[in-house]
Amino acid sequence: MIEKTGVPTKEDIEEITPPKEIREKQAVAVIECYKEIPCNPCYTACKFGAIKEFEDINDRPEIIYEKCVACGQCVIKCPGLAIFIIDETYSETEATVQIPYEYLPLPKEGDYVTALDRAGRPVCRAKVVKVRKGKHPNMTSTVTMAVPKEHSMTVRSLNLEDYFADNTIICRCEGITLGEIRQLISEGYTTIDEIKRISRAGMGPCQGRTCRHLIMQEIRNATGQNMEDMLMPTFRQPTKPVKLGLFVGGEGDD
Repeated sequence: MIEKTGVPTKEDIEEITPPKEIREKQAVAVIECYKEIPCNPCYTACKFGAIKEFEDINDRPEIIYEKCVACGQCVIKCPGLAIFIIDETYSETEATVQIPYEYLPLPKEGDYVTALDRAGRPVCRAKVVKVRKGKHPNMTSTVTMAVPKEHSMTVRSLNLEDYFADNTIICRCEGITLGEIRQLISEGYTTIDEIKRISRAGMGPCQGRTCRHLIMQEIRNATGQNMEDMLMPTFRQPTKPVKLGLFVGGEGDD
């Protein structure tokens, strides 16, 4: 699959995910090197012996988690941008993800950006907590973002545009912004049906095809509810407005 799409499968990712007991007590590097290729800069860059010595230049790198101090040298030196660092001890609800970043301009500390997954799809809103600029133009920079803890192994890139800002329209039919939804949730409206009835989000022509899932995500983020357990409101099939003339034969209706 990865040869055709460039995106690893769920099984690929599970194979390189650090054990839960390690993630619960320390920051650690994650190496997404899925194929045997002649490459070892990560090994030579590590001064702590945290990457197992190669028996062959084509070996896939293996991390000795107990020795990893998450210094980030392997992230900077990897020519394939295949290494990132996760820290699930950052807070009760958030983790940090440090990724290699070779685009310009660099984000600034404190900026909110859109975190992306391996396929370049938006995952969540992320806050930039640290930017480590390369010492010279040919040196890779790194960006560290704070994201919801459940996305620590999902986020692999970023977009400087903040798709999840409060002024983002999430219900295009009714013009409801993300900020309005968040305000309603903070006031105690924590079901999709309550939010729908008080704001009309999901009551437009598309009947929530665009916004329903986004509202569910916000409820989950604010309350901890599982999206699978949320009750769906009633909704009609998506509709398309038509001119009255179509019904009276005034628009060339056959």
